[in-house]
Amino acid sequence: MSQPQTNQPQTLPASPSPFLPLKAFNFFLYGAIAVFASFFPLYLQDGGMSKLEIGTLMAIGPFVSLVANPFWGYLGDRMENTRRMLILMLAGTLVLSQFVFHVQSYAMIYLAMIAFYFFQSPVFAQSNTMILGYIDGTDRKFGGFRLWGSLGWALTAAAAGFVIDRVGTSPGVPWLFTGLLGATLLTAVVLPSLRRPAATNVVAPGGFGKVLANPTFAAFLLLGVFVSIPNAMNGTFMTLYITDLGGSRQMVGWAVFSASAVEALFFLLFDRFFRKRLGFMMVCLTVVSALFAVRWYLMSTVTDPMHIVYIQMLHSVTYAGYFYVGTLMTSMFVPTAYRGTGQALFTLSWSGVSGIVAGILGGWMFDNFGAPMMYQSGTVLSVIGAVGFAAMGYTLHRSGQLAPAAASANAKR
Repeated sequence: MSQPQTNQPQTLPASPSPFLPLKAFNFFLYGAIAVFASFFPLYLQDGGMSKLEIGTLMAIGPFVSLVANPFWGYLGDRMENTRRMLILMLAGTLVLSQFVFHVQSYAMIYLAMIAFYFFQSPVFAQSNTMILGYIDGTDRKFGGFRLWGSLGWALTAAAAGFVIDRVGTSPGVPWLFTGLLGATLLTAVVLPSLRRPAATNVVAPGGFGKVLANPTFAAFLLLGVFVSIPNAMNGTFMTLYITDLGGSRQMVGWAVFSASAVEALFFLLFDRFFRKRLGFMMVCLTVVSALFAVRWYLMSTVTDPMHIVYIQMLHSVTYAGYFYVGTLMTSMFVPTAYRGTGQALFTLSWSGVSGIVAGILGGWMFDNFGAPMMYQSGTVLSVIGAVGFAAMGYTLHRSGQLAPAAASANAKR
């Protein structure tokens, strides 16, 4: 009998590549949220709610995110497997969405939405953290994966508008959202495990204080609230604006499609030409905020719903620019051990505090003064944000502060 060979090196099976399922994950996730964000307000309006009631209900998400984002961000930093945590969040979202769509009273739908948003609102922040974790140490870039989310948002919204225009918001919205979210959950299960490198320290409870101790990052979050309030108003009430002007559900789908159709191109351009220098990032934020102001002013002058479809094309550069710069700025200013916490705070500033104000104030203004006045107020807020970012960039230029140095300083505290 021959003796077994013991000196030869063992060949371990190669780990499956996460990149293809990661692209599919982003496509289905953003497609599901596109259906919910774009057509759920119409679903509620068809159910008899006023614009103020719709705005108040949609503000539950940002309000809950004030607790949910820090909770899941901290839990994500403590856990060794970001994918496992996202599977839990997606499963909870899928189950609780069935209660949202099938309860009959206003009181019950408010309670169901609170539980639903606790699982759903932090999904984007933690999915960004997961992408950054998978591509860390590779030649892959964030925009190359995020563009699949843009494609999912655009194509799904266009297809959903066609379907909902024919079958109605009920059962169209529940069926489409459930199917797409189920596909997202399946792709998350297929992804290989993502574990924290052994050299990385587990986050301590004081992580929020250490993240916010960076004054530049804290100022960025504060100014982002001014820019994001009108964006959140538009996200909640744009579909109702179209139907009030006589547009169809299918036109709503095309408006959402035009907002994201070329967003993927901008993410690729950012990947190719973006420079990770703080001064350059401040210039980008100033320009993007000014473009937001132009966008909201144009929305305030609309008389034909088709004009909204065209104006929505500005979303591709305004939102993509702010999202890309904000995500990278967060990763630059926040130590690796607090990456989940930092992304949670970024999402919190963009859709949490601002979303509460947008839902309640926007709904009140829409009901009492009309959409044009709501968008005019958004123009003013975006101008304030643009001026603030310009001033912050000038101050940092004068002080000679560099982003990587700030991140290193935080890491040592």
